[in-house]
Amino acid sequence: MNDLEIKRLVRPMVREIAPYRSARDEFEDFGAQKIFMDANENPYNTDTNRYPDPLQRKLKRVLAKIKGVSDNQILLGNGSDEVLDLIFRTFCEPGHDEVILLPPTYGMYRVLAQLNSVKVVDVPLDESFELDLAAIMSSVNEKTKLIIVCSPNNPSGNAIPLLQIQSLLDQFSGLVVVDEAYVDFSEVGTSLDLLEKYPRLIICQTFSKAYGMAGIRLGIGFAHPTVIDFFNKIKPPYNVNVLTQIKALSVFNLTDVLERQVRELIGERKKMKEKLLSVGFVKKIYPSDANFLLVLVDDAKKRYDQFLEQGIVVRSRSSLLGCANTLRVTIGTPKENITFINACKTIDQL
Repeated sequence: MNDLEIKRLVRPMVREIAPYRSARDEFEDFGAQKIFMDANENPYNTDTNRYPDPLQRKLKRVLAKIKGVSDNQILLGNGSDEVLDLIFRTFCEPGHDEVILLPPTYGMYRVLAQLNSVKVVDVPLDESFELDLAAIMSSVNEKTKLIIVCSPNNPSGNAIPLLQIQSLLDQFSGLVVVDEAYVDFSEVGTSLDLLEKYPRLIICQTFSKAYGMAGIRLGIGFAHPTVIDFFNKIKPPYNVNVLTQIKALSVFNLTDVLERQVRELIGERKKMKEKLLSVGFVKKIYPSDANFLLVLVDDAKKRYDQFLEQGIVVRSRSSLLGCANTLRVTIGTPKENITFINACKTIDQL
């Protein structure tokens, strides 16, 4: 696929719109000794008195080396939700285009589709929470612009096999979005290696999970450079603030710590699963490649309330398709996990 083919997928309005140019778009070296009298800022230094780099160049250069991509293949956003919203706004014509969602899945996809007046077509995952490729392709029509795959999937926890994602890209002529928020906890691995072969692939990742920075709200999009150019054309000029950029850069000094934490959480996930299988009210634990477990219980509402009484907050996923009577349990620290298992034993005797 060349640039012209990508451009044909973009909304006509987005292709023609003249982008807003911020006062700092032309400057790459924000540390240079210049007198800035262009952006009507307060000139007295507070560390945050200047606007941030609108393209987050320094952060992207570091991230590109770590992820093995080019910095022009990266979009940074105010959380992954902004990245996802930009995908809808760039490619989906309101009131006309459609998106295929694969429930049970992350609920914000549907909200963003509705906000952008994009029709949602649901194609449920199979009983193993994997893609039903035949059903997906039979639901595709001339209006289908996006298919969004969550892998590892939220709420089920399992990773979608890369061969299934590649098969989807081979069969579908629109855009495939793979949300990899939990990929660092997965043995299946990332779809990033498919980017060069499939320019219609967009991958979302985040600083919120393995990087331990949910509070800074920083999402990542990886895509073909032409796709990134269109995102930059319509995104807010200063969508990632100075403090977020600084904090994100600091995390790369802690890679050994983060890798140890991820290994520990994966080990704790396995221990948690083994111990939960001996709890009477637990009926099934679904396979997980994430930092949580989806647990089938006898009565989700009753058990949720009992956990609250024990001072433990879990997430009921019972309202989602295929998830009746399930609780989603995030893996905590070893100490927290011991407390949780002890609470399970106490509740089991009530």
